[in-house]
Amino acid sequence: MTDAISSQSGRTEEGSVPAAVPAAQRIVCLSTETTETLYLLGAEHRIVGISGFTVRPPRARKEKPKVSAFTGAKIDRILALKPDLVVGFSNLQADIAAQLVKSGLEVHIFNQRSVAGILSMIMTLGALVGTPDRAAMLVAQLQDGMDRVRERARCLPARPQIYFEEWDEPMICGIGWVSELIGIAGGEDCFAELARQPLARDRRVNDPDEVLRRRPDIIIGSWCGKKFRSERVCQRPGWEAIPAVRSGQVHEIASADILQPGPGALSDGLAKLHAIIAGWAAMAAHE
Repeated sequence: MTDAISSQSGRTEEGSVPAAVPAAQRIVCLSTETTETLYLLGAEHRIVGISGFTVRPPRARKEKPKVSAFTGAKIDRILALKPDLVVGFSNLQADIAAQLVKSGLEVHIFNQRSVAGILSMIMTLGALVGTPDRAAMLVAQLQDGMDRVRERARCLPARPQIYFEEWDEPMICGIGWVSELIGIAGGEDCFAELARQPLARDRRVNDPDEVLRRRPDIIIGSWCGKKFRSERVCQRPGWEAIPAVRSGQVHEIASADILQPGPGALSDGLAKLHAIIAGWAAMAAHE
């Protein structure tokens, strides 16, 4: 990586080869998945500030100062930490990023919305902190884990239809990487066509009866930021006729395990999806 950077940079007027760009040493993570990734890369000592929503790994909350929420941040506190890199996620943090850029900070906003995008984020972050080999190893481990789940899913007798609900009012179905993970785990996303939309407002299920018409075998809730209430879902008008509700196949996966676009979603989140689907298959086999 260092040689590539140097060779592409060319020579100075004095004829010497420029030094390689130094890796970031003081990093503020505005989003949770970048913190998780840096810990997995062994670069946690470079983190000087994290999101208040961080739960992966648990020790990060004890070790690092919290300087941001998701759409807001303590700008003065971030500046006081003197970071040489700030990393975040998506258009929802664009205003924070703009303020920090205007203050002279280096900012990188990731925008991963797919499994491939998550793996690319890991590789890019590894390059930014000078650990490309460790990043490649982590990506390989995650890909191997997904391949093993995919192989187990092939042994299932059927692929259940799954409605994944990311929010309840308004009803919002799962984002792209969630839909892909459902497929890897052995299911079929009821609203796969909406999952391709990157923005939550474009994944609204405006008519609750549409879920009825698609007859999911499993309902999985992960209301980002609040507890999933399965009883409320089951009590929606007419939903008692949905196969998932009739058979008691209404489940929750914590948003920290599935809705943060990082390594945890591709490992723990995927494992929990597959466990739910395998449980459904076992129950269906005895009916």
